[in-house]
Amino acid sequence: MYSLSIIIPLYNEQKRILKSFEILKKFILKNNSNKIEIIFVSDGSTDQTNNLVRRFIENNKKKIKLIFIRYKKNVGKGFAIKKGILKSKKKWILICDGDMSVNPDQFNYWYKNKKIIKINEAYFGSRGHEKSKVKTSLTRKFLGMCFVIFIKLLFNIDLKDSQCGFKVLHRNYALKAFKRIKSFRFAFDVELVLILKKLQIKINELPLKWVHKSGSKLSLYKDIPKMTYDLLKIKIKNLL
Repeated sequence: MYSLSIIIPLYNEQKRILKSFEILKKFILKNNSNKIEIIFVSDGSTDQTNNLVRRFIENNKKKIKLIFIRYKKNVGKGFAIKKGILKSKKKWILICDGDMSVNPDQFNYWYKNKKIIKINEAYFGSRGHEKSKVKTSLTRKFLGMCFVIFIKLLFNIDLKDSQCGFKVLHRNYALKAFKRIKSFRFAFDVELVLILKKLQIKINELPLKWVHKSGSKLSLYKDIPKMTYDLLKIKIKNLL
């Protein structure tokens, strides 16, 4: 049986989190909870997210180890994930979006089918994988394709999907990698890829089932310029 930390970054998720809790409850019931911990990281949430997480923890703390990290200022998804990973204790680390666009059971499928086996390799869920089943809009598909081309030209990253929120890392290198992360918003995925490359960690893209959930905190008009700026900063940093 694997030893697993699940890191779930959250920001103002009160409208979606109850459905995510139902998915997590099913996951907990199906698995050996003694080997699993779930770490919620609230990135400066100002709605009822924190209260809902506390209630979930209170109702389920006897079933599984649940950890809640919260802070007042909204810093970014990358920062939240970094905080969670540095707090984790298990051997395998699963990064999972709060909306559960990918069911955490996907980890079990990969693990049981020996897709995840090497402690010196990373495993990224890929919506661009030919065997993936993805439900999303044509607009997001197009923007995703443009982003893949952009980061390939900018960083020579040959991945079909660096931005998917479902990633599996091993403690063998994860803590070392995340201590180096300096990009705290949505561009952190690209910085993570570059850091793993420097650490000589192979990245494997694996197929998954991904369903778009409404209410995403990524604004195509506000965050894309910010992400572009962050990517250029990462590029300059790597040239120095």
